Amino acid sequence: MTVMRSLVFNIFYVTWTLILGILYLPLLAGPRRPIQRGCRFWLAGLRAMAQRIAGVRCRIEGLENLPKGPLIVAAKHQSAYDTFLFHSLLDDPVYVLKRELFRIPLVGWYMQVAGMVGIDRSAGAQALRGMMKGCGDALAEGRQIVIFPEGTRVSPGESRPYHPGVAALYTRFPDVPVVPVALNSGLLWGRKAFWKEPGTITVRVLPPVPAGLDRKAFLATLRTQVEGACAALPSPTA
Repeated sequence: MTVMRSLVFNIFYVTWTLILGILYLPLLAGPRRPIQRGCRFWLAGLRAMAQRIAGVRCRIEGLENLPKGPLIVAAKHQSAYDTFLFHSLLDDPVYVLKRELFRIPLVGWYMQVAGMVGIDRSAGAQALRGMMKGCGDALAEGRQIVIFPEGTRVSPGESRPYHPGVAALYTRFPDVPVVPVALNSGLLWGRKAFWKEPGTITVRVLPPVPAGLDRKAFLATLRTQVEGACAALPSPTA
């Protein structure tokens, strides 16, 4: 049953994306705001399909820890489901992502026009400078940065080094809150698995990291908070 439901969901996922991707094409010639609204609708549809078809539900905790206005969300990343979430939680989110994703037909085009910040991982220090400029411009517009500090999807129970980019943002923009987010999506939706297990994902928004830490202390604090909160999340039983 799980395999069949996953197959049906994936068919709907591709079909929904193609239909909206084609219908939205005229938006590529206009400002980014309509594209953000279109993305919000597209992702809401994917979350609804995940719940109704695959049985994957989501519980959000700690929304009171998300202030209005510009902020930096530093989230654990375990599955593709995580990228569906933040348009429902934030007013005008900007994802920090691999620049190669902009090459994906339709989806990549919309991400680029919507102002997502693409990182060329092969560019070294230049990539960090580009990220800082892109994020700085977005924050100046009152937008919210979403960054995955480990830089990729990581299986539940595992952890990779937290990249210095999130620490650079914390230091460069000391008046902007950095909000950690823990989740356990990977227990239902594997990073490379075809199937999706039914159950309830928990997303826990934590209080902002205290201001004024040096980079090393900030990274240690962020990692301790996120990894500790992930380990304490309830089992996503169906």
